[in-house]
Amino acid sequence: MGRKSYFPKIEGAPAPLSHTVERKVRFEEVDPMNIVWHGRYPSYFEDGRTALGDLYGVGYMDLYRYKVAAPIKKMQVDYIKPLRFGDTFSIETLLHWTEAARMNYEFIIRNAAGEKTTTGCTVQLFIIDEELLMYQPDFYAEFCNKWKAGSLCPLNRKL
Repeated sequence: MGRKSYFPKIEGAPAPLSHTVERKVRFEEVDPMNIVWHGRYPSYFEDGRTALGDLYGVGYMDLYRYKVAAPIKKMQVDYIKPLRFGDTFSIETLLHWTEAARMNYEFIIRNAAGEKTTTGCTVQLFIIDEELLMYQPDFYAEFCNKWKAGSLCPLNRKL
């Protein structure tokens, strides 16, 4: 399936950050037809977001440390092929560049044969003290400056 990115390419922007995690479908994740229940895919996206965020220092505990919340504003899931109990699969997570006060994530789930089974995206906004930020929080702006300058390096964290 030749779907275009969920987010438009921005002229002069750095390439998306990418990280892939491997998973195996657990029994609790399938429905009576032995396929992954559609409501499980947001948690797969969460697995990818968490791993990428932790890798680059913009994960949930980093947000917490800076007293920033990042609720999901938008989520889209496109189902292509089913996953079944016991299947091994990968979740490729891409963080797309934006200068807005948000995080644009794209997800590509592939089965063990490398076939796309599901794609999707989420958009997260920044909130401090229940107020929507119209600008990037300082720590995230610093992260973006390093990303754009090409000096961003993965952290040495256990994932």
